[in-house]
Amino acid sequence: LQGIFVLGLPYALLHSGYSGLFLIILAAALCCYTGKILIACLYEENEDGQLIRVRDTYEDIANACCKKLSPKLGGIVVNVTQVMELIMTCILYLVVSGNLLLHSFPYVLVTEKTWSVIAFVTLLPCVFINTLKIVSKLSQLCSLVHFFIILVVMTYCLTQIHQWSWAKFRLSIEFEDFLVSVGVIIFSYTSQIFLPTLEGNMKNPGEFRCMLNWTHFFACVLKTTFALTSFLTWGEETKEVITDNLPSFLQTLVNLCLLTKALLSYPLPFFAATEIVYTCISRGNHSNYRSPLFALGVRGSFLLITLLMAMFIPHFALLMGLTGSVTGAAMTFLLPSLFHLKLKWKKLSFLEKCADISVFVLGFLCSLAGMVCSVKGLLEVFG
Repeated sequence: LQGIFVLGLPYALLHSGYSGLFLIILAAALCCYTGKILIACLYEENEDGQLIRVRDTYEDIANACCKKLSPKLGGIVVNVTQVMELIMTCILYLVVSGNLLLHSFPYVLVTEKTWSVIAFVTLLPCVFINTLKIVSKLSQLCSLVHFFIILVVMTYCLTQIHQWSWAKFRLSIEFEDFLVSVGVIIFSYTSQIFLPTLEGNMKNPGEFRCMLNWTHFFACVLKTTFALTSFLTWGEETKEVITDNLPSFLQTLVNLCLLTKALLSYPLPFFAATEIVYTCISRGNHSNYRSPLFALGVRGSFLLITLLMAMFIPHFALLMGLTGSVTGAAMTFLLPSLFHLKLKWKKLSFLEKCADISVFVLGFLCSLAGMVCSVKGLLEVFG
């Protein structure tokens, strides 16, 4: 919940004004809600009224919803959507790493693509990751680095408190700029892809809802505080990535920390994507598809694909925006609410049904608006 997107929140406030603060809180509440209803779809009541976990993955939920139409159709759609988003996330981390290395060592005569290859070499050990426990340790280190970056930026902002002015906030906003802000804010909270696996690996799954409430609450508080203090410090001069506003003596330090964070963030989406593909391929009875060597080959192939796409896809940011608008909104809002309505319709109250339908409509509008803006940007780039 505290990814690189957080660094774009002050820029989102620049274009959304006071409504941006409301959006940060609303997005936390909505994403927390869709996370809960998604996990609720994993369970069914037995004859004694006790909840039993009858499904394990996002794919299982989709198959249960589409079994009358086609037993495997829902799972295929969900898996393709998940893998697309996860691979695009991995590619983004490689692109970001190359860019950060280029700006951290401008005196070294090396291109951004070469820096991406160097970053890729440090990620080669990822092919040997075969358990979520290893990923969780790397994610812990990633969180520590992230909080250090936030601390550096906020400490500098607090030294400039004498320059703060609420007059910097906009009352009127441009619609297209506002849509960009909505995308940045909402997608800074997305985690639904990982939730079924995380809940299934918890020592006490009964604490999942409580965990989700607290993590989204603290994420919301941190995002709001960070975005607000940063925007009040730089106002109209706020850049897309807030660390670019820092003085040069802090920029290099923060860029290297961001590089570390990007490299430590890579294993989680990479592991999730390869596990989905490996599970789908090895589902048959053929023993060759279940061997450790085959799993190693799958992970190695994915690692190489992310490098090639990072080096050769032009206008990656726009393509990422387009993919995120489709897959991000689908996995975060559209599918959880749709699946919950389908599987739990008879047991939902009127208010719960209204909530699910509202989330679905909101997700559809966000997805449509994001697609229009991204396609428009691509058309402008390609003339």
